[in-house]
Amino acid sequence: MFLFGHLLYLHADTHHLRTNSFGGRMEDVLGYAGRHVVVTGAASGMGAATATILTSLGARVTALDVRPTNVPVDRVLEVDLRDRASIEKAAESIEGPVDGYFGCAGLPGPPFSALDVMLVNFVGARHLVNLVLPKIPAGGAIAAVASNAAMGWQLELEQLMGLVVTDGFDEGKQWCEANSEMGAVGAYPFSKKAINAWVASRGATLITDGIRLNCINPGPTDTAMLPHFVEFAGENIIDAFIGPIGRRSTPEEQAWPLIFLNSPRSSYVNGEALVTDGGFFGAVQSGQLDLTKMFDAPGAAGS
Repeated sequence: MFLFGHLLYLHADTHHLRTNSFGGRMEDVLGYAGRHVVVTGAASGMGAATATILTSLGARVTALDVRPTNVPVDRVLEVDLRDRASIEKAAESIEGPVDGYFGCAGLPGPPFSALDVMLVNFVGARHLVNLVLPKIPAGGAIAAVASNAAMGWQLELEQLMGLVVTDGFDEGKQWCEANSEMGAVGAYPFSKKAINAWVASRGATLITDGIRLNCINPGPTDTAMLPHFVEFAGENIIDAFIGPIGRRSTPEEQAWPLIFLNSPRSSYVNGEALVTDGGFFGAVQSGQLDLTKMFDAPGAAGS
């Protein structure tokens, strides 16, 4: 901890001191001042927190959402990730170069249909990234929000790769419609597992062009999505996914890892699924939490 703080001090540039929205001063040690970034899902939750912090760091922020966005950013665009035409219109409107892309848009599952969840969380989100890619120069980075509900995705890699290798929005949508049985186990966790598989696979090819791709896997976070998880899965399941930290995350506590991943300071971090769940995954892996006792009720927690 001391070493990390010392390094922050050494890299601090007083020319890039900014006043942040939480009060006080913020140092641009992560190198965002003057950079252009795109944040999807910026109207609330992790997306709003990410856009707000990036603005405080001096980045030029283009915010996208299907709902009105009130975060003080440089530009706001509307996009519906369920609709290919809307995605393509938004992608065309995004100005280049894009130094950092933050995919924070998402749906929780019920009351939304399984297809809508898959389109917003993965198929449409991936399509928008692919359309923006020509505007991302070498040294740029992409970070997406997955979930600790994706834990164990490697065990389903064969099925996940069937979706991951689809080409474009229409083919991805057709795969989801033809494989509707995945919705029976939960479109939300399946979509987040797909993000993890995509990051692992696509990260290995994008890096040859100097572009990094990573994701985070949050635990239960206090956003507008959380009540939907509670209603669907039950409070006991959501609380079980909190793990040893004993509380839910704030959106800002998830925004900072995203911002770290896309920072030019993280230039050797690629294809990484960063677990940001307060120690839940570690407790499961070390045998301190028994998953078999947690799934008496259907559903799972997530971002």
